Amino acid sequence: MGGMKKIDPDAPRLVAQNRKVRHEYLILQELEVGLVLLGSEVKSLRTGRCSLAEAHVRAKEGELFLVGAHIPEYVHAGKQNHEPTRTRKLLAHKREILGLEKASREKGMTMVPLALYFVRQHLKLKIALVRGKKLHDKRATTRERDDKRELAREAKLHGRH
Repeated sequence: MGGMKKIDPDAPRLVAQNRKVRHEYLILQELEVGLVLLGSEVKSLRTGRCSLAEAHVRAKEGELFLVGAHIPEYVHAGKQNHEPTRTRKLLAHKREILGLEKASREKGMTMVPLALYFVRQHLKLKIALVRGKKLHDKRATTRERDDKRELAREAKLHGRH
């Protein structure tokens, strides 16, 4: 019929993502967690403003915390506003937390946020257990990406003739 597209209410709505992670680190494990937030933080996130660039995840005494994520103050909150870079508690199952905590103690391992998104009305954070890439690994990743782009360009050119 018409050109109206149906919007899937279950489809995640991306708020922020940390793009540098896939270039700087080798992703070993991913996990979706919930967040403990204030009302003004949720309202600010609904406007789509957030930065995960400087953020990381820290495990402490069987709990996970998001450190360094910047959620700007909500303009209409007045005195009840939040601190933009406060430490926020993450929600996950105890077994998952203990596994990540143990793995992150290994040399060169860390936990970083990948993406922040809404699933229906719930805010979710995808975190990853990562290991830093060496310079030659970064070069290999860049080379693979460039090769894929070149192959796609070649296929597109030959497909037209």
